[in-house]
Amino acid sequence: MMGRQRRDQAKLFYEFRLDDRVPKNHLLRRIDVFVTAVLADLHKELEPYYSDIGRPRSIPSS
Repeated sequence: MMGRQRRDQAKLFYEFRLDDRVPKNHLLRRIDVFVTAVLADLHKELEPYYSDIGRPRSIPSS
């Protein structure tokens, strides 16, 4: 049968914030600061390889 179903689908999804789940003094919060900085630096280094218009070529032109 096609059409809109009237069942409640809220039970199919989890609604939570990860920030609420990790205790304020947990080691992960201190590590997150460094990981975020490293990933930001890595993004800057790899930026020339990102395409502005979609999928980049697999082999950069020289």
